Amino acid sequence: MGLLRIMMPPKLQLLSMLVFGVSMLFIENQIQKLEESRAKLERTIARHEVREVEQRHTQDGVRDTPPLAEAEDVVIIYNRVPKTASTSFTNIAYDLCGKNHFHVLHINTTKNNPVMSLQDQVRFVRNVTSWRAMKPGFYHGHVAFLDFSKYGVRGKPVYINVVRDPIQRLVSYYYFLRFGDDYRPGLRRRKQGDKKTFDECVSAGGSDCASEKLWLQIPFFCGHYSECWNVGSRWALDQAKYNLLNEYLLVGVTEELEDFIMMLEAALPRFFKGATGLYKTGKKSHLRKTTEKKPPTKESIAKLQQSDVWKMENEFYEFAQEQFQFVRAHAVREKDGELYLLAQNFFYEKIYPKVN
Repeated sequence: MGLLRIMMPPKLQLLSMLVFGVSMLFIENQIQKLEESRAKLERTIARHEVREVEQRHTQDGVRDTPPLAEAEDVVIIYNRVPKTASTSFTNIAYDLCGKNHFHVLHINTTKNNPVMSLQDQVRFVRNVTSWRAMKPGFYHGHVAFLDFSKYGVRGKPVYINVVRDPIQRLVSYYYFLRFGDDYRPGLRRRKQGDKKTFDECVSAGGSDCASEKLWLQIPFFCGHYSECWNVGSRWALDQAKYNLLNEYLLVGVTEELEDFIMMLEAALPRFFKGATGLYKTGKKSHLRKTTEKKPPTKESIAKLQQSDVWKMENEFYEFAQEQFQFVRAHAVREKDGELYLLAQNFFYEKIYPKVN
């Protein structure tokens, strides 16, 4: 073969090499196509097997699986607003879940987008309501409120949340994007390297400190309607207030987080037994502190307070604060600087028919 190649004319030799190269490319292409076809077939078989397992699980569940006890068939959703001490509070749940025998799950959305697609809404609602192995469960994540009654499922989760003074929340978020915090100090933040203070940003009319950036707590409570995310919408504010009163068991405020935890422990001991003591004495009580945060000047605050967006966000914050203080006033009493939960203040009588 080597002798033949030597005796070939140069043009014929070149043509032979080209034919050989094309043949190899053709073979490689056919092999790649076969591998892709095999991969597609494997994925199809896998999806079919998953559907069969899910179908058997559903049928078995209907036939054989007894219903969960009422105390176990509970799901809490904490659709946490960024920079409201949410990490500090969530870590208490993580510390308690082993001792109190419940599950904690983080809802991690792509790019922290608080609005889910319609198909993801359906998936999430089905997961939360039917995932028996994760009940009782505590779900947390930066996700806007979802009305479970829209999706045709039985049972609704228990919603809780925390809100914060809107300007203080924005200031904390501004510095967090630049300097991070003491929770993960080595993580590079999106605005790292920008040394401009919040006051300098306000003075220069920067976008990261604009009044529109205050619009966050209202849409988080308003939910997955388009109007919720229209900055300055009065309808969104009214809907957020409605949901806070009618869909949330308790909404606390960052400035009174200990009282919020105390009331949750009283109302939901299945999850939060021991939470108050852990918050007071544990290392996690003030876990996450934004680095390099400088308090804004009175001039910066006054400039932001001139905007309609601040007025609406502040109205919602004060509304939430008033409701929280109303609930607290009927749940605790203060003595010697300490708060104490009130004992049960109702009982049953005149029960008929009489039991012999």
